[in-house]
Amino acid sequence: MTRWLDDEEQRAWRAFMGASQLIHEELDRQLQRDSSMPHTYYVILVKLSEAKDRTLRMSDLATELNSSQSRLSHAVSRLEERGWVRRVPCAADRRVSWAELTDDGFAALTAAAPGHVEAVRRVLFDRIDPEQVKRLAEICAAVLADRVPHPR
Repeated sequence: MTRWLDDEEQRAWRAFMGASQLIHEELDRQLQRDSSMPHTYYVILVKLSEAKDRTLRMSDLATELNSSQSRLSHAVSRLEERGWVRRVPCAADRRVSWAELTDDGFAALTAAAPGHVEAVRRVLFDRIDPEQVKRLAEICAAVLADRVPHPR
């Protein structure tokens, strides 16, 4: 039996979808305009910058991003063309490759970060109060608690 959304759930769902789309589009537009990179590339650079030695196994990076390996591979290829990421084969297992953030990639991320953070503030945090920020974090944590990684 289908558990249809009631009126309140429907309003919440549509508001969530509209807000999510607005935020994603605004962040993507800002990063394209100011740093010539899509939001997806920025997120990859952030994940690598936070990793030990700025390096992650490609499959682990795909899991972190909830992305398929083929989609991630395509994005990493574009980042390699820019000199921002380097793919490094694993010496112990030829089936494994690592993505490594280069110094140029780190510099691109560092240059893009202030404008990106300002856009995040403008599009989200400047519009809600501290109690709403706390509730938003709690809601997102609940949604992500049983996260199932994207199939590889």
